[in-house]
Amino acid sequence: MGLDNLKYTDGSIHSKKILGRGYGSHGKTSARGQKGAGARAGGGVRLGFTGGQTPLYKRIAKRGFTHVFRKEYAIVNLSKLEVFDNGSLVDKEALIKANLIDKDAKLVKVLGNGEITKSLTVKVDKVSLNAKAKIEGAQGKVEVL
Repeated sequence: MGLDNLKYTDGSIHSKKILGRGYGSHGKTSARGQKGAGARAGGGVRLGFTGGQTPLYKRIAKRGFTHVFRKEYAIVNLSKLEVFDNGSLVDKEALIKANLIDKDAKLVKVLGNGEITKSLTVKVDKVSLNAKAKIEGAQGKVEVL
């Protein structure tokens, strides 16, 4: 079956429910019952309302904690910095251009996983002690913003 041979079948198209046109077609109360909020225009109950019983979203257990001041770092390992030329500046813009971090990353941290052989100037928000020692050991410089 393909999109070119699809067609309507019996039951796939429904006619609109006609309300308030006599007793034979959901007349009188128009299938809303007698009185109450559901019978009124604009009435009804909100999403999740269970008739006065404690709603499900309040009954289930809440776990965990959301730290509102948490800082999300984009992680870059030393082995990834080998793509840069010797003596170049490695900052957030350069890392984005080299596709090592996402363009919406707020903070950048360099970790010491791997080895580095090039002399680079690294300007990022955070650097691990191991990474700093390896960069400076390769005659590079580290500037923490």
